[in-house]
Amino acid sequence: MRINDERFDAVIIGSGPGGACAAAPLVEAGARVLMLEAGDWVSRGPANHESDAVAMLSAQYVRSNPYDAHTDAGRKPAGQFHCVGGQTVFFGAAAFRNRAEDFESPAEIVGDSGAQWPIGYDEMEPWYGAAEQLFCVSGSPGHDPTESWRSTPLPEAAPVPTPAGLALHDAARCRGLMPFVPPLAIARQPQGRAGCNACGHCDGHACARNAKGDAAAIVASLLGRGLLLRTQAMALALTSSGDRITAVDYLDMYSGRHRSVRADRVVLAAGSLATPHLLLASGLHLRNPGGRVVGRYLTRHCNAVVIGAFADPPGGGRVPYKEFAVHDFYFGHPARAAWRRAGTIQQTSLPEALVEREMPAVLRPVLRRVLPHLMGLLVMTEDQPTSSNAVSLDRSRQDALGRPVLRVAHRFTARDREARALLQREAAAILRAAGACATIARPIDSFTHALGTVRMGVDPATSALDAHGRFRGFTNLFVADGSALPTSAAVNPALTIAANALRIGAHLAESRRWLRPLVRRERREAAHVFA
Repeated sequence: MRINDERFDAVIIGSGPGGACAAAPLVEAGARVLMLEAGDWVSRGPANHESDAVAMLSAQYVRSNPYDAHTDAGRKPAGQFHCVGGQTVFFGAAAFRNRAEDFESPAEIVGDSGAQWPIGYDEMEPWYGAAEQLFCVSGSPGHDPTESWRSTPLPEAAPVPTPAGLALHDAARCRGLMPFVPPLAIARQPQGRAGCNACGHCDGHACARNAKGDAAAIVASLLGRGLLLRTQAMALALTSSGDRITAVDYLDMYSGRHRSVRADRVVLAAGSLATPHLLLASGLHLRNPGGRVVGRYLTRHCNAVVIGAFADPPGGGRVPYKEFAVHDFYFGHPARAAWRRAGTIQQTSLPEALVEREMPAVLRPVLRRVLPHLMGLLVMTEDQPTSSNAVSLDRSRQDALGRPVLRVAHRFTARDREARALLQREAAAILRAAGACATIARPIDSFTHALGTVRMGVDPATSALDAHGRFRGFTNLFVADGSALPTSAAVNPALTIAANALRIGAHLAESRRWLRPLVRRERREAAHVFA
């Protein structure tokens, strides 16, 4: 039995950075918005600091079914965060802007993929500023040699690095590099909430003190102001008539009932795997002039973590966390003079659960003694969008909800792997210069940075979305998550997803009759209304 619900001005599927930030300008404009989230709220408290928090929360909020992934590491299930706030609840808080040049990707990256940004950095810049305010980003602009211009300061300054962080900075300078403290979505000086206590449990953990800027806090701030959130609500299909989406069908997992809801606008923000799954299962790609790209050109960054082992614990009595980054190789590497892109190196945490998974079983009992002696550097390269890296439906199999199983296929190109190897050597050299006795590199095989599967573009034949995130062929369907980004750049995509979603949400708000007159203003001013 299907129950028909009331009508809304907008329905947003997903509550991560895309969904939360698309909702913000709509709510500010007076719209009545329904948000559907397949998961639930993540509890916050002292338990979030415990060593098994990663495994505990992952088991509860990451659903492997129905994503069947085939990667360089072989066949495995691909996880998906299902919780209010999405992946930002567990992300490592890195809040980089794309460089201006990232919106004009070189041929060596895009190749024959047809990937092309329909907007530039100048158009995105005010939305970056708004997103930085929403996510409480702290940092020290002016030290990253690749950063682009900004019109607004960051909400907070970066703290002074710990001795471990300073050792990395000194080591990099000795190698002729220009290190800096990366921008992080962490509230250092609380305003009405607990601030960061430098516990070091950011990456892979929900913040116990709500100091990490995640999308859950944005969603919470919109409740009761025009946003209605329904948790445990799994979107199953989009119903269409002509060039409009007429209903969103979803399963209320609390009651087990199927429901249908209608809205003037529908915004997909379920993530770069779930969004194309819904589009393909609904057959909407068949009516899009660029429908052949839906699900294709999946990127996820070609990453690795380089771990250095130190004779003495390098923490100096404080927990080091992402205090160091190097972008000297962002626009190329001396070993490949023709390259215009290589990538970034940044400090990363080493969650106990992650290290334990990588260690031989015989060594796990000594992990607590070994972990303080380790320090990690993450290397991240911009991977090439290729047609064969894609999600597709396996119609011979169904998941528990009766949908075709989604298959994920991804292989890094030779160029991706070569760029990663070059950065791994640079990271290992920095760790050794900082005093590491030995280093080891481990590739990262995950879809936490999955992007590009329903990309924006200029040419309707090679892109599924226009510059405003509208799904071509339909007048009221939009995409505002990472799947909309044509290329991956070489930094964490969370802030770009958020900024783009704010831009799309503002466009929807400006185009509606129920928009309050006071909100209709220049785009740069509008960005600050909900910053």
